[in-house]
Amino acid sequence: MKTWFKSTAGLMLAATLVLSGCGTKPAPQDAANGSSKPSESSAGASKKGEKFNIGMVTDIGGVNDKSFNQSAWEGLNEIKKETGANVKYLQSKSDADFIPNLNQYVKDNYNLTWGIGFLMGDAIKTVAAQNPKSNFAIIDNVVEGPNVESVTFAEQEGSYLTGVVAGLMTKTNKVGFVGGLEIPVVKRFEVGFKAGVAAVNPNAKVNIIYAAAFDKPDLGKAAAATMYNDGADIIFHAAGATGNGVFNEAKDRVKAGKKVWVIGVDKDQSLEFGDDVTLTSMVKRVDQAVKRVTMDVIDGKFQGGKNVVLGLKDDGVGLPDTSKKNVPADVLKKVDEYKEKIVKGEIKVPEK
Repeated sequence: MKTWFKSTAGLMLAATLVLSGCGTKPAPQDAANGSSKPSESSAGASKKGEKFNIGMVTDIGGVNDKSFNQSAWEGLNEIKKETGANVKYLQSKSDADFIPNLNQYVKDNYNLTWGIGFLMGDAIKTVAAQNPKSNFAIIDNVVEGPNVESVTFAEQEGSYLTGVVAGLMTKTNKVGFVGGLEIPVVKRFEVGFKAGVAAVNPNAKVNIIYAAAFDKPDLGKAAAATMYNDGADIIFHAAGATGNGVFNEAKDRVKAGKKVWVIGVDKDQSLEFGDDVTLTSMVKRVDQAVKRVTMDVIDGKFQGGKNVVLGLKDDGVGLPDTSKKNVPADVLKKVDEYKEKIVKGEIKVPEK
């Protein structure tokens, strides 16, 4: 397995490839409809990806979920800035939108169509089989097909490290996990987190609640309220936009003088929700995975029929450098020790 990401200033950045290629000249797109035009600063200067159209279909969490959909879109916008490629997203309000949205890009002869999230798996499989000359890629699910590249992550490994943090820092010996849908990718977060807590604090209890949605912040808020009322002082969420409600509940309690924490997911969520409630985050580099595969398309190196799994040794998952704001140095030292053991294979983190 290749290591795609390197750590720079606490964040992992993908090595930029020299790009060349050809394709259909993209028609002007409306940014209000989720597209991104080449910037005016690049006008008159040829960019190597400007003849490429790259589309992305969100799952029901939406492009502004503060989580994996948003991270994927940020990756495509980096592609646009660096290569001049035309990038666009279509937002799915329900799973009934998946196939129509994917087919829209096929109809418009896009060079690559992304499906973001586990829930997109069946739709990608169907549309890819019906359109063998089109290229597809998916995040968080494996779709077998000669024209599909799948990218998944070892979420359990990064989540184990958040469990180490929670287990060492809880003052009540009660912590919580709020999941969105109870699907394999979210279970990996849950199981890894529980294993990390148990490794450092076998006396701590982990309460689990699944909200059964990725797009319902009110359900996340209610789940968090239940856990905090039961004595939990740290909650890790893997619930997409539903997890925004976990942060909202924590903020309300902090304002009322009660100290509670949230561990964010996918992105460094302290940048969105603040250091007063964000203990750390389990960062999953969806943005850089999207960049890498998209750049392969532009460079003529797209490899359909491939699945790549990114874990701690690839810097595909991990904790952000901002963790040091709220996590003591001795705890971070323990995190590093456990990370090294996982990378070396001395610890095999369960995933279900």
